[in-house]
Amino acid sequence: MLTELGLDARAEAVYRAMLMQPTAGVAALAAAVGATEDEVRTALDLLSELALVQPSADDAGRLRAVSPDIGMEILMARGQAELASRQQRLEASRAAAARLISEYSELRPVASHPGVEQLIGLDAVRDRLVALTRETKEELLAFSPDATLTESNIAASRPLNKALLERGIRMRTVYLDSVRNSRHSVEHANWLTELGGQVRTAPSLPTRMLIVDRSTALIPVSDDSAAGAVVLTGHGMLVALCALFESTWASAQPLAEAVVLGPHGLTAQQSEAVRLLAEGHTDEAIAKRLGVSSRTARRIANELMERLGARSRFEAGVRAVQEGWLPSRH
Repeated sequence: MLTELGLDARAEAVYRAMLMQPTAGVAALAAAVGATEDEVRTALDLLSELALVQPSADDAGRLRAVSPDIGMEILMARGQAELASRQQRLEASRAAAARLISEYSELRPVASHPGVEQLIGLDAVRDRLVALTRETKEELLAFSPDATLTESNIAASRPLNKALLERGIRMRTVYLDSVRNSRHSVEHANWLTELGGQVRTAPSLPTRMLIVDRSTALIPVSDDSAAGAVVLTGHGMLVALCALFESTWASAQPLAEAVVLGPHGLTAQQSEAVRLLAEGHTDEAIAKRLGVSSRTARRIANELMERLGARSRFEAGVRAVQEGWLPSRH
């Protein structure tokens, strides 16, 4: 199936039929694929849009299917272009959210901002978290940038998660790829999935975040959750944060799926590590973003530099661009 490359099942069937019967008209194609003529014409429109069929030079008015080797090259190039565009949108959303979060990361109790409430201390955060989840009516979106889920946190969260899912609340959570290496973390994520929750993983996450019904967001003011958090309700802020979640969710990988390699033979975690290396981050900073130990981050960085034949991180960034691992910066 070529659906991941933009070709639906009907269009793929018509394309295959055209390769097998080069002179077949719409009626013959409809009979061959078990579709109506209108459905075949719709499929031909899509195939034309994807450049998989072209006007025949030998028979005016007739379309011909391009050869599979050229056709697949076209689809792959299109897919890579869309992936690059989606990555750019994701980075733009991350940057916007990072600016948004930084504006409120140093709030003081005396500060007063419309649509912003500061919570001081871990108890206040936990109390508001319980209240928010109880008030949830439709949807709960979450970023959980923990390297691994502790068994105590899992035990504490299960009753609340179970109650939400039994109420029919749609729950979507993005964890770090690193949780795949933790047996009890994977077991908990699978438990959520069995109850109807949706779980994906990403190589890195910009912040811990909870969004309730797309109207309220809870974000810590620092890496130390005990320091407090802010509750955001402003419409513009929620639109930006929801866009950040959706773009991250779209590029994240379902936990049930095995880790796949990208076009350059890199996992998503390795691709993120390359980007962080090129930006000059230290092993400690990379470890924090990926949710791994500093030792693991150093090993990943060294393996990538060896693959690139680079002797420094700056050189690794240059070579990564040259090899197409990273977009060039103009």
